[in-house]
Amino acid sequence: MMESVKVVIAEDEAIIRLDLRETLENSGYEVVADTGRGDEAIELVSEHKPDVVILDVKMPGMDGIQVAREIAAAEDTAVVILTAFSQRELIDEAVDAGALAYLVKPYQQSDLIPAIEIARRRHQEMRELTDQAKTLEDRLQARKVIEKAKGKLLDDSLMNENDAFKFIQRTAMSERKAMVDIAERIISGDLRP
Repeated sequence: MMESVKVVIAEDEAIIRLDLRETLENSGYEVVADTGRGDEAIELVSEHKPDVVILDVKMPGMDGIQVAREIAAAEDTAVVILTAFSQRELIDEAVDAGALAYLVKPYQQSDLIPAIEIARRRHQEMRELTDQAKTLEDRLQARKVIEKAKGKLLDDSLMNENDAFKFIQRTAMSERKAMVDIAERIISGDLRP
């Protein structure tokens, strides 16, 4: 059984919007909202937090490229662009705006689900890379703080580097705190050996 994948549809042509909804729901997706306006799409994505948003390029209120740009910057949602134009410049602009897949109208129903799944997979890969980068950045930052605290202990307490590290480590274990927290207290002067 497939996990419930939530989708928001933004397409100004009501017939296409209904067709998208029917195809998605028949394929096991949960369409949580739809609209014919680009500006409303941003609000709906913010409100419903869908896994995927399908955006037509030409919509009243705001075009799909601008909507994609705003959603990609602010939300954790995969973006699929739907367009009647297959011009390379438009596709490049959509990708630059954050679209992870696109369909050219009139699209084949057999192409819709693969496009959504490609966008979801790419979005997941990007999220994992971002999480890895944050984790590495956090580790590097923690290492810098601990090194700075060791330096302060070397200067203030005449400890050697190994003893300074052991002091931070033992204090963290005994207080059940992260080493970086102990290091920050040493740097601020709140903790001394």
